[in-house]
Amino acid sequence: MVSAGAGQAVDEGADSDPVIRVRGLENRFGSDIVHHRLDLDVRRGEILGVVGGSGTGKSVLMRSILGLLRPTGGRIEVFGQHLRDADDVREIMSHRAGVLFQDGALFSSLTVLENVELPLKTHRQDISTQLRRDLARSKIQLSGLPDSSSAKMPSDLSGGMRKRVALARALILEPELLFLDEPTAGLDPIGAAEFDGLLHALHRALGFTVFLITHDLDTLYAICDRVAVIAERKILAAATLRDIEDLDHEWIREYFHGPRARAVRDQTSPPG
Repeated sequence: MVSAGAGQAVDEGADSDPVIRVRGLENRFGSDIVHHRLDLDVRRGEILGVVGGSGTGKSVLMRSILGLLRPTGGRIEVFGQHLRDADDVREIMSHRAGVLFQDGALFSSLTVLENVELPLKTHRQDISTQLRRDLARSKIQLSGLPDSSSAKMPSDLSGGMRKRVALARALILEPELLFLDEPTAGLDPIGAAEFDGLLHALHRALGFTVFLITHDLDTLYAICDRVAVIAERKILAAATLRDIEDLDHEWIREYFHGPRARAVRDQTSPPG
């Protein structure tokens, strides 16, 4: 069972050895308290959807885990290692994690191929130029793009194609852990559904763990194993969608029981 009480609500059977373990996270910017005593576990092999209202600190949480932001307090462990300083973060994140930021963060002056192979240039200088390019092309194709897109510039691509390029780059080092910040933002419903389907298929095939920030109800119901709700400066609940829906909390009621959520549930529920 879960409840929206003072502490984090979790469903039963929580993983005793999570890929990510956050305890007592504090993030403050001047007098603005974003996170206070935030706890979260991300289980190996799951797709965890992270949701919350505007300004609740979803991206701040992700940046804290990635080491892009130094928290005010608390403890973050990734793959069982306490991230104490920048060296710890670089060692883990550069070899075992991939990131897709909300806007894709592609370099406009580089071709698609050059964008995708960039992490290999930075972290795998032991491999040949030809192998690096072959690996980049394979990830471009794995992300559902034609090989002909390799020579194009980001400005020549649609929004959905740029997301796929960013996904290919995030996967180039074959990470065990994938971070995605609003990957379907700005896409039309068909493009968003196609991206969800691609991510789900790659997750099944490759077995990586996914930390996914989203506001897209379709994404939550289509591919997420669990959902973590940020509210009141902490993780209010981290559980299956069915358990989250049962919580008695104002934001959860508005988000998961409004007309849009009911329509999504009707679309994803099996007939009969």
